[in-house]
Amino acid sequence: MTAFKTLDQADLKGKRVLLRVDLNVPMENGVVADATRIDRVLPTITEIADKGGRVILLAHFGRPKGGRNEEDSLRPVAKALAEHLRRPVAFADDCIGAAAAQAVAALVDGDVLLLENTRFHKGEEENDPAFVAALAENGDLYVNDAFSAAHRAHASTEGLAHKLPAYAGRAMQAELEALHQALGQPQRPVMAVVGGAKISTKLELLGNLLSKVDYLVIGGGMANTFLAAQGKAVGKSLCEDDLLDTARAILEKAEASGCQIVLPEDVTVAKKFASHAPAHFVTVDHVAPDDMILDVGPKAVAHVESLLEKTRTLVWNGPFGAFERPPFDEGTNAVALTAARLTSEGRLLSVAGGGDTVSALNQAHAAAQFTYVSTAGGAFLEWLEGKELPGVKALAG
Repeated sequence: MTAFKTLDQADLKGKRVLLRVDLNVPMENGVVADATRIDRVLPTITEIADKGGRVILLAHFGRPKGGRNEEDSLRPVAKALAEHLRRPVAFADDCIGAAAAQAVAALVDGDVLLLENTRFHKGEEENDPAFVAALAENGDLYVNDAFSAAHRAHASTEGLAHKLPAYAGRAMQAELEALHQALGQPQRPVMAVVGGAKISTKLELLGNLLSKVDYLVIGGGMANTFLAAQGKAVGKSLCEDDLLDTARAILEKAEASGCQIVLPEDVTVAKKFASHAPAHFVTVDHVAPDDMILDVGPKAVAHVESLLEKTRTLVWNGPFGAFERPPFDEGTNAVALTAARLTSEGRLLSVAGGGDTVSALNQAHAAAQFTYVSTAGGAFLEWLEGKELPGVKALAG
C-alpha cells in the first residue's frame, strides 16, 4: 500500500488545517436529504479541533462550472454540519481572497470554518498553480479526508498536497486500509460480485479482477450478455449483442488465470418491468422470447451463498437484479444478508461500494454489518480497475 502520513504524525495545536472533505450531499428544498457524507468526516473534524487545530474545511458542491451559482452554495450545508458536529461552524463567502482570509484570521484554536464551494473558481478543476497557492495561503498543513474525490487531480484534492505538509484524515485512512485488505493483501479465497446493467461500463474492472480474485460473480444485466455469449436465449432482456465476443474473451481469460466466473443457473423473469409484476423462476435454458430477466433465481442465490461460506474476502460492486422494484430485489437482498451474517460472525471481510450497491445494501438492511461500505462512486470504481488515484498518490509526497 502507498505510504502516507495520518493525523498521528501531525502537530495540530495552533495550526491552520486545510481539511478537504466531501460535502456534496443531496439537498431537498434547501435541506440536506442524506447526511451520510457529513457523518463520515465528523471524526476527523472533531479530532483536529479537540487537538487545538483551527479547522478550515474545503469542499465542492454540484457542478457550477467555474463560476458563482447560489444554488450550489455550501452555506446551507454549514448549518447541517454544525448540527451534526454539535459545535459552531463559521462560513466564509469565498474559499480564497479577502473573505476567506478574514474568516481564517478570526479563528482561535478548536474553531471550525467552512469555506465556500471550491468549484466557484475555474482554477479548482484545472488544478491551476495560482489557485493552489491562493488556497494554501490560508493553511499551515493539509489533510485530505475525501476519498470520493481522490480520482480527480484538482487543486483541493491533489495540488495542495504538494504545497503543504499533507496527511490523510481518518475517513481517508479507513478507506485506504479497507481497500488494501480487500485486494492489496487479502485473505483467500477472494470473491468479487460485479453487477449492473452493462459490461461496457465495467470492462476495465472485470479485466483487473480476473487476476486478483478466485470467484467472479456476475449479476445484473451484465450476466445476460455473458449468458447470450454462451448461446443462451435471453428473450427481451437487456443484452449488449455487440459485446458477445468480448464476453467470450473474458470467460477464456478467466479460465486461463484460474478465476471461476459464476453466472446464474436460474433467473427471475417477467413479461414487463414494473413493481410487483407477475414473475416466476426459470432455468437459463428456458427463457421465453417475451421474457425479461430481472433478477437471479433461488438456485443461483444458493450457489453464491455456498461459495460465500468458504470465501474469506468479498468485494462487491453492483446489484444482482433490478432491486429498486420488488420482487426483483430478492436475489440481492438474500446474498447481502448472508454476507452480512458471515461478516458479523468474523468469517468474512466484506468491502462494498458504488451508488447502486450502497442503496441496495441499505435497502436489504445489510450495510451496517459489512466491514466497510464506501460512499465513493467513481473513485471506488477506479480503484477496483487498478488505477492510481491522484489524490491518494499525492499524499505519499
